[in-house]
Amino acid sequence: MISHNDCLLHDPGSHHPDHADRLYAINNQIIMSGLDFVLRHYDAPLATREQLGRAHDPAYVDRVFDMAPSEGSVEIDGDTVMSKDTLQAALRAAGAGVMGVDLIMRGESNPVFCAVRPPGHHAEYAKAMGFCLFDNIAVAAAHALETHGLERVAIVDFDVHHGNGTEDIFKNDERVLFCSSFQHPFYPYTGHESDTRNLVDVPLSAGADGTEFRKQIRQHWLPALEDFRPQFVFVSAGFDAHVLDDMSGLKLTEADYGWITEELAAIARTHAQGRLLSMLEGGYEPGALARSVVAHLKALLG
Repeated sequence: MISHNDCLLHDPGSHHPDHADRLYAINNQIIMSGLDFVLRHYDAPLATREQLGRAHDPAYVDRVFDMAPSEGSVEIDGDTVMSKDTLQAALRAAGAGVMGVDLIMRGESNPVFCAVRPPGHHAEYAKAMGFCLFDNIAVAAAHALETHGLERVAIVDFDVHHGNGTEDIFKNDERVLFCSSFQHPFYPYTGHESDTRNLVDVPLSAGADGTEFRKQIRQHWLPALEDFRPQFVFVSAGFDAHVLDDMSGLKLTEADYGWITEELAAIARTHAQGRLLSMLEGGYEPGALARSVVAHLKALLG
């Protein structure tokens, strides 16, 4: 498990859904579950501009650094805010994925879960949006491809919102298979019309529950992943499709998150020597989020 206290300091405002209580709740639930005794904890490093530039326009990266306020806050768009500590937190969040890839590729720790904020999967190649500055999972995947020489990696995203940023970055890169499930129609109103071979989007109607979710994953994701034979599995783990999370209209439960994690871990064992890195995305009801993360971790740990 990779995290950093800097991720607690990002402050987009008292009424913003992405608040530090999310990480506090996860940490408390991990301790109460007893998992803390079997997890190895790492502090996330700061991502470098070079690492960010593998997934983002370097000029955009420079703009984010330039926009970072020394005091107060800056609104990037209607729901993406930088406080004086946000840049540091975002660099830790992206750096966690880079460290996780290195740990896994060196055989030191596998699987890896990154408990970080701000999230990343809405950040496009040259645009911040949806709480996200840098696409953390894309930075990690690009690091695996460019630094470790992998030829095929899969990114799977079960956040309730479509991972438009990840899709924007990798839509024309056939080394990457991107699978995303999400409520539709819903923010950011993308993903329901895929036009490249390496995208497998699964839009779900409001009200869909775990039965429908599992049916669609079995029908669309799992065959594509088997055919692709990824050498590394990356997971954008958003838990805001939970029935108790009022961010959405989907009705998933902890059991559904445990199930999809088991399926993805099996894919990783079959094709990727077990290599799997999971990155926290959404999840805004702290109790449901924390219980879902523990179910996710238990499935990763077998």
